[in-house]
Amino acid sequence: MDAFTFPSYAIDLATGEALFDYALTGPDGEQRFTEAITLPLPAEPPSDETVATLGRVLELLHVVAGVSYYKAAAPPRLVLPAPLGAAATALVTAVYTKGLAEYAYRNQLPHVLELRPEVPAGEVPPPRVYDDSDRRPLSAVGGGKDSIVSLEALRRAGFDPVPFSVNPNHVIVSVNEASGLPALAARRRLDPVLFDLNAAGARNGHIPVTAINSLIAVATAVLHGLGPVVMSNERSASDPNLIWNGHEINHQWSKGVEAEGLLRAALAEHAGLTEPYFSLLRSLSELHIARLFATIDRYDAVVTSCNAAFKLRDASARWCRNCPKCRFVFLAMAPFMPRERVVGIFGGDLLADEAQIPGYRELLGVDGHKPFECVGEVEESVVALSLLAAQDQWRDAPVVRTLVEAVPPTAWSTAATSDVFTPTGPHHIPTPYTKTLDSLT
Repeated sequence: MDAFTFPSYAIDLATGEALFDYALTGPDGEQRFTEAITLPLPAEPPSDETVATLGRVLELLHVVAGVSYYKAAAPPRLVLPAPLGAAATALVTAVYTKGLAEYAYRNQLPHVLELRPEVPAGEVPPPRVYDDSDRRPLSAVGGGKDSIVSLEALRRAGFDPVPFSVNPNHVIVSVNEASGLPALAARRRLDPVLFDLNAAGARNGHIPVTAINSLIAVATAVLHGLGPVVMSNERSASDPNLIWNGHEINHQWSKGVEAEGLLRAALAEHAGLTEPYFSLLRSLSELHIARLFATIDRYDAVVTSCNAAFKLRDASARWCRNCPKCRFVFLAMAPFMPRERVVGIFGGDLLADEAQIPGYRELLGVDGHKPFECVGEVEESVVALSLLAAQDQWRDAPVVRTLVEAVPPTAWSTAATSDVFTPTGPHHIPTPYTKTLDSLT
């Protein structure tokens, strides 16, 4: 295959179903795909102005969602379906290069990092301005501590948030029920042909799914007359896992501040949205977020940040207790809770299990690089360990004792002067929302 194209898209406003067509083309023919995304319908039919703005958002979603199918062959040409402005083109370029950087690294495909979309010539008609800045926020819920912190902060600050998710499973449904807030959900169905190709040996790997889900959320907010989409991405999401061929490889790129800024700019330029999307937690470390979560207990029986748990049907099996995310989140929560509470949340004590030590050595930077997972920085793990080592309830835990001896003196020096509890770094939080997190302190 030598090119990836975007033949068409359409939405049925009677059902909320949007169909996005894609094609891998080459000398021997083409492979077509159709993805279906179903948006929740509002109580009243949308106005013509709303439909026009929604169409502009869906044009961006059509191009960005194609990344799932492009990776099956990773051809050298990416041929866009229509003219785009500079900001939208920059977003698409980054999604298919930086967003696929881990995929390129694992599959040894350096050309992906240099991919540049072919944009048809022509003028892009200016969008209608859509001022959504003072409307109710749509708060993305993933089932973990971060999105719970955002949802509760927005609620307590009086913003009356609407929980939102894509393909909610039992974990997310349970979190929404615990919140007591009426929720909205969209459905995304990948073309089954893609799974057949993967089973037959097609290229596969990590994609920037947050970029896709974010645009689905924005489309839902527009359709329902809501305000900005509020995400819960922290500052460490912007930090790369490693450098390869001169390029940063970041598992969480689409959760980082660069991706957030590109998406905001593209939505403003192409869809006319004045305040489309931001992360409420952008200035915070994972450890800081864990400390805020400790002030909220209504979700203890439903919260999970474990990816493996999302594949399980048993709602009580919320944590696998044997992956980087489980290890990190346990480590991050433990300093701020009674031991009984955190063990109750996880259904087991990871710091009493010596089999966890090798995994914790990676998180602490003693062995290897930061895992390709949504986990905090090495410095945060060291700070958390230092807090545990100072607490009677944790200092004699087998894993804590072993890890304290393994961490080099330089790491302890860094931890002693760490700013993990000081909000810092670039963000896009609108002025009305800057004090929202104060409601949790």
